[in-house]
Parts: sequence; structure tokens; C-alpha cells
Amino acid sequence: MQNQDGVPSAQESTAVTSERQEAPRRQFLKSAGVAAAVSAFAPGKVLGANDRVNVAYVGMGRMGTGNLEISMRHKQVHVAAVCDVYQPHLEKAAAVARKAGQQDVKEIKDYREILADKSIDAVCISTPDHWHAWQTVEACKAGKDVYVEKPISVTIEEGAKMVQAARKYNRVVQAGTMQRSGIHFQKATEIVRSGKLGKVATVKTWNVGVAKREGIGNPPDGAPPAGLDWDMWLGPAPKRPFNANRFGVDPNAFSHFRWFWDYAGGMMTDWGVHLLDIALMAFDNPMPEYVNAAGGNFYLTDNRETPDTLLVTYKFPQGFVAEYENRHTSSVSQFNRGSGTVFYGTEGTLHVDRRGYTIYPEKGSELLEAKVNSSNNMNYDHWGNFLECIRTRQRPISDIEICHKSTATCLLANVSYRAGMRVDWDSANATVVQAEARKFLSREERDPWKIVV
Repeated sequence: MQNQDGVPSAQESTAVTSERQEAPRRQFLKSAGVAAAVSAFAPGKVLGANDRVNVAYVGMGRMGTGNLEISMRHKQVHVAAVCDVYQPHLEKAAAVARKAGQQDVKEIKDYREILADKSIDAVCISTPDHWHAWQTVEACKAGKDVYVEKPISVTIEEGAKMVQAARKYNRVVQAGTMQRSGIHFQKATEIVRSGKLGKVATVKTWNVGVAKREGIGNPPDGAPPAGLDWDMWLGPAPKRPFNANRFGVDPNAFSHFRWFWDYAGGMMTDWGVHLLDIALMAFDNPMPEYVNAAGGNFYLTDNRETPDTLLVTYKFPQGFVAEYENRHTSSVSQFNRGSGTVFYGTEGTLHVDRRGYTIYPEKGSELLEAKVNSSNNMNYDHWGNFLECIRTRQRPISDIEICHKSTATCLLANVSYRAGMRVDWDSANATVVQAEARKFLSREERDPWKIVV
């Protein structure tokens, strides 16, 4: 069953896991000394207000370590394990946890060992994007709640399966769109909904700046570094030779895997999800009627696959259009900010980013000019919301179904770009009208990483 936006409703769908797909997981559990496979209907324990939550952290790069550090500030968090296929990241994360007083943290290389551990209540998934769907679905099946980074998936089909799993197994699944926990973002979107800006017919979002033309460079394929299980890192993605940019670890930047279609969706899904998520939040989380994307690799000379220049337009049934722009050739913007979301209304314009929001009244409007700064730690409060929902079993502020819509909205832009055409969203059937573009809505996962809800 699907709701009016074409994403799964709370009614569960059923699927039977094939013997062939289950065998690798059971074999691992057996070899790891686990007496029985994880129950597909493990209910999880009921937690009181003062109970500790045993959390395992998967993917210990910059994002994963950031989640580890901010979540440990909540006294009810107990770090049960850290997990990564790259030994240096694993060791560094364990050291961070122990320094914070989490002395009994386990160091795990294979995520399936976490699935088999019934003492673990929740998992934080900060792996590369192409792993998010399989790991989230399997965690739900293992009776664990999930905090999963955005974008939640690399295809719309995978995102729908994540929603299905959360509902079928009654799990709390929070997405990492933490701006929804920002008090000033909440106030800004409330202003839009209140009608104080008048009729809002246009919303614009952007990421702009000037990059060095060589970008991330052009390293040749070669041998993976010591301590990296490259085949496990690839997981459900196609088998490829190791390339330093595909792996993407950079001490001065977030990982460059984001610029390759096998693992992510470029700036459109990396930052566009944050920016458009706030636009959708102001209009009660709609899906677009259609999207048109144009761009290309016009400037950077590196080996990335995703575009370095992109302009996307959306039409929404609520009576507004939205735009996303990304460029690496100019830092000039209307508000002299590198990113943001702007609502243009007949009574005034509201610009919001992570620093705060500003209202610019139209001439003759009764709306007052205002400037409000950010007033809370969004990451800390986002984790607080997740932990509270683990206890109450309520849906979190960035529930998986909400972020599926935000992620799908961005993925549709990439579908349009890659297909070279405008695409129209068919809400009733959760697909696009243009048959020739549908191949970009899903992908074939490598065995044994097929996603089965």
C-alpha cells in the first residue's frame, strides 16, 4: 500500500527471503560462534527513562566519528561497538570511545556480527550511501532501531524498502537530516506555513563556491591500502578495481565516494537533501509533480562522475516551484552565503541556513524585518529525539518515511539528469511516467547483499 505521494504507507508489505540469500548470513553467524540466527521478528526490549541504550556505530569515517562523539554526550548512550572495514578508522573510533569513558567498546569488522548481537538496541549507520538501505533493512529485521545518515539510499526503490522494513518490524528509524531539530529551522518553516510571508510560489536552494580546477585529481587504479577490505567496502555495489577517489578517504575533506554513481549522487543528494528537506518541511513533505535537471562536468578535470554544475527545477502540486543549483565556478549568491533555502512570498522573503534566518519584507507589507540566529545544537538534539523515541516508540522528527521523500526528490533530479529529460512523478505507482528513465529508479545489488524486507 502507498500513500498519496507514492511512498509506502504504514501498512506492511511481505516478502519471503530466499534460501540462497539467507545462506551467507547464517554461515557467517555459525562461523562467528553464534548459536542461532537473528530472529526476523526480534521485538527489542522496552526501555525506561533512565535505561542505557546499547548503540553500535557502523562506518567510522568523519561522519561516523562525529555521530559517535555527539551521541556520547547523552548519558543514556552506551557504546557497545564500533564497526568499519578499514582498520585505521576502526582503531581511531575505538580510541575516541574509550577516551570518553566507554571502556568496553568492541571493535568489529563485519556488520553481520552486530546484527547477531541481541544486546545491541540500536545502530548508527554512517557508511557510504550505497550501504544504507541493506544495513537499515537488516537492522530492522534484527529488532534494532536505526539512526541512518542522509541520503538514506542511492535509488528510490531502495528507500521505499527501508520504509517498508521500519513499519513491518515496528522499528524507530531516524534519518540524519538534523536541520529538522534546529529551533530556527522549525520557526522559519512555521512562518511559511502560517501565511505571514503571503503566497509563496517560489523556493530556491543552492550550494555555490569556487573550486580548484584539478578538483580531487585523477589517481590511477591500484592496490587498496593496508587494513582495508575493499570487496566488503564495495558490498552491494558493482565490483570495481580499487581507486583512491572511489574509496575517497581524505584527511581534509569528507570522503570523495560521493562523486561516483555506484555509491552516491553527488552534491544533489549530499547537500541537496538538507536544503530541499527544509523546503518540503514548510509544505508538509510533498513529492514533486515533475523535475527537470540540466548540467554537466564543465569545469573540474578530475575523475568524478557526478556533475560539477547542475541546475534543477521542480513543480509541486501545492502551487509552488523550487530550484536547486550547484556550481564550482562562482561563490556569488543573493545573500552572500555558500548555501541556503529561500522562500519568496508576496509579503516578504525568508532566507534560512545553519546560522539562522532573516525576513525581508516587501515594500508596503505589514511584515516586520527580522533576523534570528541559530540557538541550539541541532546534532545533539537530533540524537536526543532519536533516543527519546526509542523509549516512547513514537516516530522521530526525521522519520524514515519523511527522509525518503526528501531523498527521492533529490534522486529524481539525478534521474532527470542521467536520462536527459524531464521526468514526471507518478504518485499512484511510485514511478516516473517516462519509461526510458525508469532504469535509474533501481539497481542490481551484488550477492549476497540483495535487499529483502
